[in-house]
Amino acid sequence: MAERAWPGERLVAAAQRGDAESIAALVSGSHPHVRRFAHALCASPQDAEDAAQEALIILYRKIGTLRASGALASWMFRIVRNECLRRARPVLGVRDVPDGAVPSAEDDVLRRLEAERVAAAIAALPADQRRVLIMRDVQGIPGKMTAGALGLSVPAMKSRLHRARAAVHEALEGGHVG
Repeated sequence: MAERAWPGERLVAAAQRGDAESIAALVSGSHPHVRRFAHALCASPQDAEDAAQEALIILYRKIGTLRASGALASWMFRIVRNECLRRARPVLGVRDVPDGAVPSAEDDVLRRLEAERVAAAIAALPADQRRVLIMRDVQGIPGKMTAGALGLSVPAMKSRLHRARAAVHEALEGGHVG
């Protein structure tokens, strides 16, 4: 199945102007991408679903505040990242989880802290590297499509992706994040 593209700038612009049908189409068209972001960034599937839902509510309510209609994907990534981080912070509190659903409190804390570090490392990348990394590694878009969408040659896209992966790896290995 082919990767569905993010909603186009014309739809985003109409939604920004307050057109109700466009807003509904925008939220619907963004949903699969937002879910993919959330599942890649959040510590648990439950947090991912909650973060995706909250991000879509924010999109619905605040689309008019988006400055550039072409910046929808990066705006939504930041919203999802913030929602995942927000859910990772109260890790020591009591959670409504059935017995056996989480292996241990220690494992849960470590998983959430690692997710926060990864999200922070990705967020710290330069925008051009972050876009390539998100499209390839988070969204799973093929290299040729990613390069085309970003107006890059395939070798240039691969170079940016390599630098992005190396920077995230260095940040996580070196402890420079979090």
